[in-house]
Amino acid sequence: MDGLDDSIRTIPAAVRAAAETYGNRLAVAEPGGQALTFRDLLGQVRTVARAMIAGGIEPGDRVAFWSPNTRHWVAGALGALYAGATLVPVNTRFTGPEALDVTHRSRARALFVADPFLGADRYALLAAAAAEAGAGLPGLVIAIAVEPGARVADSRPALGWERFLDRAAEVPERVADERAAAVGPGDVSDILFTSGTTGRSKGAMSAHGQALGVARAWAACAGLTSADRYLIVNPFFHSFGYKAGILACLLTGAAIFPQQTFDVAAAMRLIESERITVFPGAPTVYASILDHPERPDRDLSSLRLAVTGAAVVPAALVERMRAELSFDTVLTAYGLTEAVVVTMCRPGDDPRTVAATSGRATAGFEITIGPAGQRARGPTGAATETGEILLRGPNVMLGYLDDDAATAEAIDADGWLHTGDVGHLDERGYLAITDRLKDMYICGGFNVYPAEVEQVLARHPGVAESVVIGIPDGRLGEVGKAFVVPRPSAPWASAAELIEFCRASLANYKIPRHVEFRAELPRNPAGKPLKRLLRQESR
Repeated sequence: MDGLDDSIRTIPAAVRAAAETYGNRLAVAEPGGQALTFRDLLGQVRTVARAMIAGGIEPGDRVAFWSPNTRHWVAGALGALYAGATLVPVNTRFTGPEALDVTHRSRARALFVADPFLGADRYALLAAAAAEAGAGLPGLVIAIAVEPGARVADSRPALGWERFLDRAAEVPERVADERAAAVGPGDVSDILFTSGTTGRSKGAMSAHGQALGVARAWAACAGLTSADRYLIVNPFFHSFGYKAGILACLLTGAAIFPQQTFDVAAAMRLIESERITVFPGAPTVYASILDHPERPDRDLSSLRLAVTGAAVVPAALVERMRAELSFDTVLTAYGLTEAVVVTMCRPGDDPRTVAATSGRATAGFEITIGPAGQRARGPTGAATETGEILLRGPNVMLGYLDDDAATAEAIDADGWLHTGDVGHLDERGYLAITDRLKDMYICGGFNVYPAEVEQVLARHPGVAESVVIGIPDGRLGEVGKAFVVPRPSAPWASAAELIEFCRASLANYKIPRHVEFRAELPRNPAGKPLKRLLRQESR
């Protein structure tokens, strides 16, 4: 990896160093829109910082960002950090009340909001939620027209993007540079709220040195360089899109190509026209491209690196990605909001290792397995202990925002973060994720880990994707129910056929008793299926 020196330990310092190192190389390019070099990016970031200072933002103030992947997010977020503020990304799938909850709990003093996005007037939704709750909005609100032809209503109290940038004239450049220089590696850089799949979301706080640490480790494992052109469909509000995306590119000089929402045909066109080399995503992203009718007509040969995870990754999918999408390297990884990137496979790992494990530790993490639940066999056939995955290292979050009890529950006295994920380590140190503790169910007195069943279903040629949950049963306590998305290009498989298919590989208590076919599955921003919603529906 060519990249910035390890001595760069704050994000503002990385912005400056990238401008000096990569200069006029492409930094950010929107499809059909504006392009910024690294030198341009520094100028825009400095302008945003000056405008924020003019708006009364002080060091340590929180700045929320409720907007999709665009150049505005890159420049706006980095500009807030350059001004010494703390970034609070907000999920673009949130409703007005949910977004208001995050901005209020984080005590955000400024908010960038897309206006409109996906047909929704985000500012109006937020204002309506605030009025209903009897609450106010942040003192500084910047509305961004992110859709082609969209305009921000001048009658609103929110500033448009250009009007906001005009305020930079009130603050000299040296003031912004002084703010940036005063930021330390231990200062809080961001508060990322968890996906809330198990209840109310929590704000995980990280420092500048930690954010760059995980980005640097991810880029090193992936072999990211200044020659790469990185299509980022992972949302910037998510830890992957922000840290393994924006920050990784900042450290290595790779070019960012943001996509607001994943569109298969548009992504293929962009890969072809811009010669995209790096394209991470959830397994379903690649499956949808492989099965798309336009794929044979597109030149996708520039692709070299895929990084996936967040769901079961069938070995057959890895092999197809390499054979049919020209990827030289397909890696899986494991991370969570509280630690971002914990393990990664390495280039050269075989398809079985990539499919069956999430790689080995990176970013200085130690990994251990908590109280054993059962014996298991790793990908090499060796017996291993399965239990809760615990991890410790320099990049574990500082803690949850305003929640000492939740922090103490998550991080024990010895510094181990209890992930709530179940897995095992093989003799090489490669981690296999078995499931979430909460996802395990008990059928007839035996523990069933749904991920094991999902791996078996993934081998059936008619299955594009599946999710298995436990549902109540009067005789056995709980039994498995599989939600299956059929593969469009394969013959239809019946529920009875899939159940019989599982019988050849699974003990009787693990075989799902029910199968429900779906056109798609509900997902969180990382692409992970939302089993909580499926359980609620099944009740």
